[in-house]
Order: sequence, then structure tokens, then C-alpha cells
Amino acid sequence: MKSALTNFFVVAVLFFACASLDAPDTATWGQQSPASAPEHPLQVTTEIVKLDASVLDERGELVGGLQQKNFRVLDAGAEQPVLYFAPTDAPAQILVMIETGPAVYLIQNDHIAALDALTAGLPPDDEIALVAYNQVPTTILPFTRDRASLTSVLGQIQYTLGFGELNLFDSISVVLDSLAPAAGKKALVLLTTGLDSSPASRWQALEQKLRGTDVVIFPVALGAALRTPVKKNKTKNKSLAEDKPGVFAEADKNLRSLAEITGGRAFFPESAADFVPTYREIAATLRHQYVLGIAPAHDGQFHPLNVQILDDAGAPYSPTGKNISRKIFVRQGYLAPTP
Repeated sequence: MKSALTNFFVVAVLFFACASLDAPDTATWGQQSPASAPEHPLQVTTEIVKLDASVLDERGELVGGLQQKNFRVLDAGAEQPVLYFAPTDAPAQILVMIETGPAVYLIQNDHIAALDALTAGLPPDDEIALVAYNQVPTTILPFTRDRASLTSVLGQIQYTLGFGELNLFDSISVVLDSLAPAAGKKALVLLTTGLDSSPASRWQALEQKLRGTDVVIFPVALGAALRTPVKKNKTKNKSLAEDKPGVFAEADKNLRSLAEITGGRAFFPESAADFVPTYREIAATLRHQYVLGIAPAHDGQFHPLNVQILDDAGAPYSPTGKNISRKIFVRQGYLAPTP
């Protein structure tokens, strides 16, 4: 895996160097503190399992206006009472985490300039923070409601042009540990190629941690041009065309898993023009999220959950039934506290 990624980084830098003549100058970034929790977090206890849910209708549009009676939570088929419910206007904490490896160095203007579409779509009470990662995550901007602060620090991000490690899984793990429990909505918007040079055991450790978190992850895949196989019209390009799909197939699978486990959605922009609508859709999803709370079991086990959307008569929507279908995005379950 490491040799494949090293070859990929070489290709990535050469590819984008040929595609862009206006690469920004680099500057030395000072020592930065590890990702930190917000200064005044809202506290919750382990006696409530928080579920952030968003709902799409049959046209793929977000559904607002739902009430507590429109949700049913099943644990192994047994209905669990919804003890807490917050409508879509509940405040949120959004942490934007950006990969700063060589593969995204020369495409930074494509996705960073479009971040204004995300911030413009968030309510004024939402807090946003910025973290960069390659080997480890570093805080660029702590949580703030000041949208101008985010814009002003985006140009301070330093990109690594060497061939160091990309520790995506461990970086996500560190960031999750740094987020204090909060009663409102929490989201991680992850701008990444999805590549990770660490052993497979690091993904397994992260997957276990994700089962116990209430942070919703929205991966946004970077490097669409590198994900597209090149034509095999030259012998020297043949191995690269064969290598890249294999590397990215695993990366895309992991990005989708991050979203599915936590109840988020994964996005794969195909061009620079796709980033603005992508960020607008993430902002809209956060505005239309519902926060549910149920009482946990106390057996130390993972509890898969089935969250259903009900109509006003109490009947569940079904893709094959008489009711118009609804699709819900919500975490797959929770890790119960020990007795």
C-alpha cells in the first residue's frame, strides 16, 4: 500500500503541475495546537443516545416540518421511546477538515473558494471550525460564529509537497476525541482524497470508534481527475491507469462507509463547478436535520437501530407500499455503556 501511494503522489504532483500554471507560493506554517474542543460546550450524559437524522422525499429533496410522532426507533425490533426531539433549527457545530497532501495542492482553489457556499447556507447560530491534516490534524481555526474568520484563514493552509504519510483514519479519530459532547447537532465535513497510508488495523479501530460517536460525517472526495482512468494509448501510462482505480476504489469505499455508519452522505464532485452545489447541499442537510434521543441499554454491546419515518396516521413510508417513499440518513446504531 505504501509503495502504491508513493507512486500515486508522484503522479498526482506531475499531473496537476501540467494542468495548472498558477500554483500558489508555499510558506512555512508555525506550530499549531492539536484540534481542541469548543470553549463552552453543551453537556449531555450517556443516558441519552443522540441520533441526527435527515430525510429525503421521492424527488431527493430534503423534508422539513416533521414532528416527533413521525419517527419510530427500533432496537432489534423493539420500539424505543423517543425521549428527546429537536426540530431542524437546532444549532450545529460543523468542523471542516481538509487534507493537505500533495494530491490536492494544485486543486485547492477549486474546493476552498467554494467553501463560502457552505458557510453562507448555515444559520448564524451555527459554529464552524477548520482543521488541516496530513500525518496529524492541526487546528487552523477554533469554533466560531464569525464567518469572515474562516474566509481569512483559508489562505494560511500549508500543503505538503513531499512524500510523507497520510494518516486519515487516525486524524479523524483524534478529531472525534477532541469534540466535547453537545446537545445540538455535530458534523464533520471531510475534504479528502480518501487515501490513507496506515495499516488496515487503523481503519478497524476507527470503525469501532464511529459506532460510539454521534458526529455525522460528510465526506467530499477530492481529486476527481485522478480518479478517472487515463486512456491506455501509451505503454508508459498503462500501469498508472491500472493502479489509480484500484487505489481509489478502496478510498471511495471507506468514504461511503464513514457516511453510512454516522448517518451522513458522501459526495464525489466530478469538476470544480460541482463544489458549490455540494457545499450548498451539505448546508441544507444540516438545516434540515432532526435530533432524536433514546435511552441506551447498559450491556456494553453495539445496538443496530432501525429508524422509520411515519406519516401522520402512524404508518411507515415504504418504497414499495402505497405511501410515497422516504429515505432517512441516520447513524447505524450505538455502542451501549457498560453495566
